[in-house]
Amino acid sequence: MTTAHRYDDDRIFYHQAKALKDCGYQVKIASLSSDFQGTINGIEIEAYEVLDKNTQEKKAIFENICDAFQPHCIICSEPLAVISTRKIQKTTKAAVIYDITEWYPSMRMVEKFSFPFNLFEAVKFFLIQLYAGFLSIHYIFGENTKKFPLAYFFPLKKSIVLPYYPDDIYIHQNIKELEKNKITLCYTGQFSEEKGIGHFFSAVDAVRNRQPDLDISIVLIGGARKQKDELYFAGLLSEYQFKNMTVTKPASFETFTEAYADADICFDLRAMNYENHHCLPIKLFYYAASGKPVIYTDLKATRQHVDVSKFGYLVDPEDSEAIADKVLGYIEHPALYTEHAHNARTEYEKKYNWDGIKESFISFVKNSILQR
Repeated sequence: MTTAHRYDDDRIFYHQAKALKDCGYQVKIASLSSDFQGTINGIEIEAYEVLDKNTQEKKAIFENICDAFQPHCIICSEPLAVISTRKIQKTTKAAVIYDITEWYPSMRMVEKFSFPFNLFEAVKFFLIQLYAGFLSIHYIFGENTKKFPLAYFFPLKKSIVLPYYPDDIYIHQNIKELEKNKITLCYTGQFSEEKGIGHFFSAVDAVRNRQPDLDISIVLIGGARKQKDELYFAGLLSEYQFKNMTVTKPASFETFTEAYADADICFDLRAMNYENHHCLPIKLFYYAASGKPVIYTDLKATRQHVDVSKFGYLVDPEDSEAIADKVLGYIEHPALYTEHAHNARTEYEKKYNWDGIKESFISFVKNSILQR
């Protein structure tokens, strides 16, 4: 059950639900941020686009879905989903697993409030998170850095860390050799200041200024979600006026890795802040699986989970000149680029693929049902 994620979310639908369905479980996805009712690949879906409804209405939808489906286990992605299981827990003793994939409360949840009201809202959301942790019987953490506060307040509850590793059936592998005096740089995701597209443009500009004869192609895949982001992105386009740039809308999950197949280097230069330091950018694993060297913000969560040095660099996103050094280093030493490109795929195959962790997820769910 999820409030903020679509029914076809990659982690929920393509990995967790599919793995459980393949093991013989009857699986249903309930979402409140997308609209679809039916069955896809044997997975039942009941999704409604009702995020504008009040808390009680959203809770009632989840309760009705639970009453009709009578699940033995419920995996919840947000606090409201967990809280909505309280009634069915009393009647059926369903095992409730809280899958913590977001930093909570996030900055976007309190950004609309001015000081000191934003502090009050942050405390309120923090207490809601603790209540959801209390109601859950087990936890799944997307990464170690998201264990706070629940693993510390409820240390006796069983948990696993389930990273966002890709399933190879969704990967389009394209390991490239650098062409002489030519490079293609790629950014995917939200076109916003916080996600770092401004840092990306600044870094590309630094490369252009340092080596004017270099043929630079830019691939942008994504879009702006808010009006302020659209204005910010429009300002960047006007300021930098890159000549060879392709902008495409977000790709579907199944075609995502094909969309950036021509890229030589993939970037994520999101801002350094407390929340981002505790969030692991999951596209890192897809880039590696595709055989793409990466240049990423040096975040705590990334350092803790991935040895990026084998296939790329962690950087200060605001240091455009240092980032340009890394890009030009590949141009000057193409053998290093080739080594990183092959290392990316090798590291994925050895450490960062879904097949390596799928069974631990299935066993965790099975044991949760047996112990309910």
